[in-house]
Amino acid sequence: MPRMEDILNLPVQDPPCVEFSAANLKWVKVEGGRQGGDDIALIPFARVEEFVKGESSNAECPASFRIESRRKRSEGSISKPRVDGYLEYTLYWCSYGPEDYRDSESGNGDGSNVKPATGKGSRPGRRHMMRGCLCHFTVKRLYTRPLLALIIYNQRKHVDKTGAPCHGILDRDAVGTRAMYAPRISEDLRQKVMSMLYVGISLDNIIQHHIEAVQGHGGPHNRDDFLTRNDVRNMERVIRNSSHELHVDDECSVKMWVQRHHKHVFFFQDYSVSEPFILVIQTDWQLQQMLHYGNNGLMSFHSTFGSKKLKYPLSTLLVFDSSHNAIPVAWIITSSFVGQFVHKWIGLLAERIRTKDPRWRLSAFLVDNPSFDISTIRSSPNSVDTIEEFMQVFVDQCAFMDYFKSQWLPHIELWVTGIRSLPVTTPEPLAAIETYHLRLKSKLFHEQNVNFWPRVDWLIHTLTTEFHSLYWLDQYSMETGYFENLRDDSFSTNAWSQALHIPDVNVMLDEQNLQLAKIISQADRTLAYTIWNPGSEFSLCDCPWSRLGNVCEHVIKLAMVCKSRQVARPLLAAQVYRQALLSLLQNPPDDPLVLEYAIVHATRLQQDIKGLEELSNSGLLQPLPLEVNPHMALNHQLFPRLP
Repeated sequence: MPRMEDILNLPVQDPPCVEFSAANLKWVKVEGGRQGGDDIALIPFARVEEFVKGESSNAECPASFRIESRRKRSEGSISKPRVDGYLEYTLYWCSYGPEDYRDSESGNGDGSNVKPATGKGSRPGRRHMMRGCLCHFTVKRLYTRPLLALIIYNQRKHVDKTGAPCHGILDRDAVGTRAMYAPRISEDLRQKVMSMLYVGISLDNIIQHHIEAVQGHGGPHNRDDFLTRNDVRNMERVIRNSSHELHVDDECSVKMWVQRHHKHVFFFQDYSVSEPFILVIQTDWQLQQMLHYGNNGLMSFHSTFGSKKLKYPLSTLLVFDSSHNAIPVAWIITSSFVGQFVHKWIGLLAERIRTKDPRWRLSAFLVDNPSFDISTIRSSPNSVDTIEEFMQVFVDQCAFMDYFKSQWLPHIELWVTGIRSLPVTTPEPLAAIETYHLRLKSKLFHEQNVNFWPRVDWLIHTLTTEFHSLYWLDQYSMETGYFENLRDDSFSTNAWSQALHIPDVNVMLDEQNLQLAKIISQADRTLAYTIWNPGSEFSLCDCPWSRLGNVCEHVIKLAMVCKSRQVARPLLAAQVYRQALLSLLQNPPDDPLVLEYAIVHATRLQQDIKGLEELSNSGLLQPLPLEVNPHMALNHQLFPRLP
């Protein structure tokens, strides 16, 4: 039996399942514990929540573990920490204990059987579920190893002080009562019902939908299946009584929200003289969407929204579903330019994702601001020449040139540098990002909210309640088919969806002249819209929606046709990507993983060159203007999937 001093020699266990329990871990008993020695195990600290959820799903004794006590220390507060010293200490106790009111409720006791370990008295309103359960465990975030959590299981069995089962199917007295199941509905069901209420689904419809869902899986088998009208009314009351203004002072109100919703707060840094305010919000549902749609997919950064109206601008991390809708998977509110301090939380987010799924990888990360710190990969004088020619034309217009140089030239130079350095994405995600932007603008910048714009707590409250629920409902409706009549029309009528309804016969494309193409209007057959640069990243259409600066369905439809017919010219994105790989091979990086990635992709895509050469020889594909390395190939992905 090892001593506590040996805990750092234990293996760190990280089960591959999304949620896991004590049954998935190998436990070691140590000397000095209660009940003949405590069971201990080491897991990544980032996975503590999954362990708690797994323990609550015990088939024999469904439970809900609450936080009985919690203590924290700051780094550097201890000069000589013990091997099991903690930065955070949390005691979790089964909600069926530790008090026991079974006898007192039947009139056969004084109700003073057991008191909580923390010295708290009875908990009003929860006497009916107190059955003396002694199951509890402690989680320590180790002081010397902050990324690890030491789980100390003091009592693994759900028993009372006599050692007999006190709830669940093993407790004979609990059979036929709610004590057979978890004491309260799960957090997942609570979030589901709250989202339904926020989007306006009535109590009757929620209950009817729940009954149909329970009948669909063969009847009730857990506490969630016993959702009652009273449960829904309680949540209605919570919504009705909730307010964004937790304190008159906005800064105090935000801090109070952070304390009350720590599960939704991924990263928080309060404002100081030397550091900006940073709040990164990610709910459990958003994390699941990021894991699902981000893996081998695209992620985009939608930055600095509302910089002229909101107190602090809002940025969003977006992923894209199968219908090319943008889904917000994290919100970032900061008092400074987000690109300057993204390093404070982006690495932590990547680690969080890898902890959930070590195989998770992105195909591309899209940025919408060229002032992000990116290295120049590709250089071309053409854009500079164009700007110089433009300035020569208007050289005698002094007032205009002063305005152009001060207001536009810096931005143009930034974008030119960005386009040289990074591939430009295809129109589908651009259209999805634009739709998200318009939906966000419509929700936040309604005239009735003008008095709330200066408050950060209002922005947080709106995002995490009503706006979050809109996206939850859309995904839930897509997955189940329920409540389709309540979906926001913009989810099902985005530019990509509209492009699918344009027949191929409406597209007029001369494959020998790819300068422009035409598409007949769906609404007016006598009208045809002109699209310049068809199939490229820089296609333009003369329809009203495109003239406003948006990506329209005509541009997307034409990109689809060009791709299917293989008649489009090589994308600039592909050229930039090819040049990036070439640069990596010619100048090997220090990181062996990056070099290995470049070599593997060059080898894997070598066969693609032959196909491209055949297309080029046939006259259907123009040769690349850059020098072609025989060991490289044109990659049709937007961006490399980095290791």
